[in-house]
Parts: sequence; structure tokens; C-alpha cells
Amino acid sequence: MTAFLCQTRKSNQIRFEGENGLTNISRAQQQVQAAMTAVETAAATQAEKAEMLIEIAMGLQQKPERAEDIFAAVDLYKLAMDLAPEGEVLGVARIRARMATALMAVPAEDATQLKEAKIEIETALATLTAEGSDAEVAEAEMNLGLICQTLAGMRLLPIQPAISAYQRSLRTFDKTNYPKEFAILQSNLATAFLSMPFTDQSGKMREALAVQAFEEALTVVNLIDHPNEYAMLQNNLGNALQYVSSSHRVENGFRALEAYDEALKVRTIRDMPEEYANTIANKANCLSNLPDDPQNPDGGNYGNLTEAVRLLEEARGVFAKRGAGEKAQAVTEAITELNAALGPSTILERSGLQ
Repeated sequence: MTAFLCQTRKSNQIRFEGENGLTNISRAQQQVQAAMTAVETAAATQAEKAEMLIEIAMGLQQKPERAEDIFAAVDLYKLAMDLAPEGEVLGVARIRARMATALMAVPAEDATQLKEAKIEIETALATLTAEGSDAEVAEAEMNLGLICQTLAGMRLLPIQPAISAYQRSLRTFDKTNYPKEFAILQSNLATAFLSMPFTDQSGKMREALAVQAFEEALTVVNLIDHPNEYAMLQNNLGNALQYVSSSHRVENGFRALEAYDEALKVRTIRDMPEEYANTIANKANCLSNLPDDPQNPDGGNYGNLTEAVRLLEEARGVFAKRGAGEKAQAVTEAITELNAALGPSTILERSGLQ
């Protein structure tokens, strides 16, 4: 096996004659050609050749330089399945599951590869469920959930199959033994719950489940060890709390502000400017709907509206500087609405024209 991999690495120096003379070929072409050459010439078993192809495919998939690297990985996985010894049903299922993750990563505007990935992962699951380990099944279910959720976002599937797959995965990926996977699943579940239509009474329950899922993820993700994930979850928790249908609207709003402030411990204007702008814009929207005095909900929110406009103006500046024109425009519209709520005298005062 080592000899094959060494041969592959040497092949990265190959040059080919093109129409205009010597031309460097892409990494994907080099690796695929080296793999094909090794498969044809090496004195090795079919299983060893298949393993070599899998390793090269995984390398291309994990660090792709361009879209063709992913397509090359898919082709190598298919060749590896063809080379797998007869009767290696579990081995083929494992290759198929890996290939599905490669298909998920193909950048495309249509759903062709995603649909193929769904077929491959479901085919793999039929065998993995019967013969594979619990962790293999849980990982495949998690990937199936991601595929279904993406297809649901394209309005090609309902969201329920994604939720069901995530919930099956959580039977194994619990917070004690698999904290990383547990956090990912809870975050994905929350997003899936929030994407469901809330036209019936069960909508309130799904919103509450989304908040609960974000909070569950935060039981295993902390500021010190996972700062970026922590900030993302706190930002998303704030959004969920802000929009949840509840009789505790004000209480949830102030909880949302706390979540945004936690996110801003990581999302600073220096280190993560666009994420910072996203979060302060979310915070501004939340402030604009909260009373200045939580003990007096009917006492008005002049102070919060003023602070919301200030945050939105800062966010607009960041978005404009970074070329995020659509976001800057959306923030501009929000500023206009809040200024109208504040009144013309406030606009003059803030502009220095009074």
C-alpha cells in the first residue's frame, strides 16, 4: 500500500504535451492518472487497489483546490467500488457513504448531485444499519439529514425527513460520548425547526424546540475551546428567541440581547467584521422591539430605538466597506423605518442640523 502512495506522490511532477507545448495539468488530473496507472500495473490485490483509490479520493475531497477535484474524487470512489472484491458488501457501503459526502460538496446551482448523494447515502444505510457500527450509522444519518435539509431549502423536499434523520443520529451521537457531533446535530435541528411553516398551533412548539436545541448545543460548546462555534450558536439563539411566538415576548427579547452580547465577545469588528455587523444588526432589531424599562413595558422605547439606529448605522458602514451591498441596503431600509418611529426632531438632532 505504501508503495502505491509513494508512486502517486511522484506522479505530481508529471507534465503533458499540450497544443502549445508543455503544460502543467491539474492536481486532480495528476492524481487520477497516477491512480489509474497504479491500478493497471501494480501487483496488488483488488482490495489493496480499492483502498489506494479511496485514500487518494479522500485527499482530493478534504482539500479541494477546485470543483474538478471533487468530481475526480467521486470518480475514484466509483472505481474503488468496482474493484472491491465480490461479497464485500459492507466495504462497498462505506465507500458509497464517503462518495455521498463528496457529492454533497459539489458546487452546483441545480440539485443533480444532491439527489445522487441522497440515493447513495440511503443505499449505504441499508447495509450499514444491518452490518456497520452504531457510529457509522449515526454519521450516515447526519449526512442524510444535511442532504435532505439542503433539498428542502431548494423546495424539493419537505423538511421533516431531515429532522427525522437528525433525531435518529442523536440516538448514538449523544452529548457525553460525541459532543462535537451532538452540537452540530442540535444546531441543524434548530435551523430545521425554524424553517418549517408556522401557520398552525404546532408552530409555537417547533419554535420552542428550536430554542431548546440551540441551548442544548451550547451545553457542549464553550467560549474558550470553541469560540467561533460558540459565537454562531449564540447569534442564532438570539435570533430564535427574538422571533419565538410566546407570551413572554419581552423576557425572550432580553434573553436574546444577552445571547448577542455573548456572540460579540468573539465577533469583533477587528477579527470578524462581517459577522460582527450581522450580530449588531440582529441586536438592533431586537432592541427596537423592546421597552426601555422591562418593568414598565408600556413606558416607551425611545432609548432602545436610538441605540438600535446607532448599531444599524455602524453595521451599514461595515457592510458597505466590505462590498455587501444587499445587506447594506436592507440595513438602510431598517434605519429609515426606525427614524420614522423616532420622529423628525430626533433625525435633525442626530444629524447636527437642528
